Amino acid sequence: MKSPSTRMFLYKNLPNIVSLLGVLPLTLLFFEGGFQYLIPLIIYNNIMDDLDGILATKLNLKSDFGAALDNVCDAVAHIIIVMAIGIHYGVVPSIVSLVAVVAILLRVTSRLIPTEKISAGSPTNELMRHLLLVLLAANYFEFAPAPILISVMLLNSISMLAPLPMPYLIRSLAKSATAIGLVNVSLLIAWWVPLTAPIIAFCFLASHLYALIAGGTRWLRRASNEKSPTLDH
Repeated sequence: MKSPSTRMFLYKNLPNIVSLLGVLPLTLLFFEGGFQYLIPLIIYNNIMDDLDGILATKLNLKSDFGAALDNVCDAVAHIIIVMAIGIHYGVVPSIVSLVAVVAILLRVTSRLIPTEKISAGSPTNELMRHLLLVLLAANYFEFAPAPILISVMLLNSISMLAPLPMPYLIRSLAKSATAIGLVNVSLLIAWWVPLTAPIIAFCFLASHLYALIAGGTRWLRRASNEKSPTLDH
């Protein structure tokens, strides 16, 4: 029987345990034939990534260590997924996946430095959702996904590091636990009901493009105004 101190330790570290559990099953991708589990693994990792944050907030268990661990787990998981996809689809996707890995590392590293936290750009798990939805849509329409996967990796690599506010991302708009849960349910629906995959994929990709364009336009206007000399009358 577990002692009260052990139970308290486990309770206080529940979000951290969830973060670690979100990464461990991804080791399946290192084994022969493991790629066939990629889609459920991406969905599982996305759910666990959201769940640890919800638990930390609802149970008042937020900590600097937990935030850092969550970022490290995200980096490890997302790099594994990106590299697995790149290697599976050939030389060019493999090269582009390295670009995405660099973008993930740069973004996560900046989030680990308290004075350098970035509040702009897209999160790394946005890339995971896009890759998932492209793969699901490819399965439904029976087309080779490599060209679109390459485009998605490059687009997200740019948006992850861009100093642009991107508040219009679907996941960014989901603030409550219920809304976050619905985002994850949409991914499950896209997997279980193939007919919906192209529609859900379009919604996520369209919101991403809109957020990137809108944020970029505002950033350019602000930069232009700052550079313009003030005229004295």
